[in-house]
Amino acid sequence: MTLEFTQSPAFTMGVELELQILKSHDCNLARDAADLLARLGKVKHPGEVKPEITESMIELNSSIHERYTTLADELRTVRSVVARQAELLNLRIAGGGSHPFHQWSDRRIYPTERFKHLLNLYGYLAKQFTVFGQHIHIGCSNGDDAVYLIHMLSRHIPHFIALSASSPFYQGEDTSFVSSRLNAISAFPLSGTMPLVESWDEFNAYFEKMHRYKIVESMKDFYWDIRPKPEYGTIEIRVCDTPLTVDKAALLAAFAQALAHYYLIERPREATPDLYLVYNYNRFQACRFGFAANFINPYDQQHANLGDDLIATLKKLAPHAVALESSAALNQLLDETATRRNDSSWLREQLKKSGSLNDVARLQSNLWMGKPDRA
Repeated sequence: MTLEFTQSPAFTMGVELELQILKSHDCNLARDAADLLARLGKVKHPGEVKPEITESMIELNSSIHERYTTLADELRTVRSVVARQAELLNLRIAGGGSHPFHQWSDRRIYPTERFKHLLNLYGYLAKQFTVFGQHIHIGCSNGDDAVYLIHMLSRHIPHFIALSASSPFYQGEDTSFVSSRLNAISAFPLSGTMPLVESWDEFNAYFEKMHRYKIVESMKDFYWDIRPKPEYGTIEIRVCDTPLTVDKAALLAAFAQALAHYYLIERPREATPDLYLVYNYNRFQACRFGFAANFINPYDQQHANLGDDLIATLKKLAPHAVALESSAALNQLLDETATRRNDSSWLREQLKKSGSLNDVARLQSNLWMGKPDRA
């Protein structure tokens, strides 16, 4: 089975956002995806809104964009439509990589053939997959560029984790992680990283072998942190927690686009096995400590503070941000990194103030729905 890589305009971008559906009275997860999707199907809006693996989730897919500003505008428009339709059903919508206190055993699988297959294959892990991520697609003009870009971006996975982290609570407990969501993803046998292939032909040889073994049927069977999406002509970054706001989601996409522009225009490095020798260590550190993580540079073996390395990266990307008209976005990320605060910081602050995870869920829902001051 050979995968053809669809040519896509380089540096175009789009996002997928997995969102929480909450009950209004206690802000626990609801099971109302079907009703909400039915209402949204009757309302005009850009992009798509689709079911996800359990009935407590929906997935918002943006259109394809060349510029950060148009992506941000579209996400705000869809946010308003989704929030309005949820309110008409007495529901709330929230961002965040995990719900603060739901129990996985209460979840129900959304009744599609693929989701039922995943339940049969993975058992309870399928329900534990009720975590919420942002996926970022970046267009590539050919498969070889996609392979190269995936390897280059692997160095920056800790940056994306620290910037997007919004899952400090799980099953009613503070996990001590800034991103606990990725621990659920790591439980799947086909998670991790793409092998160190050097071209699209090499990747196809790997995929064909995995297909002959009957381990995979399509790219959807790989839960890698970054994977190619040949049918779209993109690479897909999958490590981000869903942010608490759509504005933050657009900022993360702008960062990914600028990184892609830097690597594909300048070609400053080649892929080496060292990228993956330190990969799991750096990933864990970012999930656990966020901006305060210890980061090992795979090229020079030097240790650094992750926040400092991210600031240096954002400054290096400045000329590329100018070319992409996203300087304001990267400057905003630079300011945030300088404060060492992310969405997980904000969520912990809300719990400290209120003492209630129900209130935390309510407040994060208000934030996503664009009503942060609502009681």
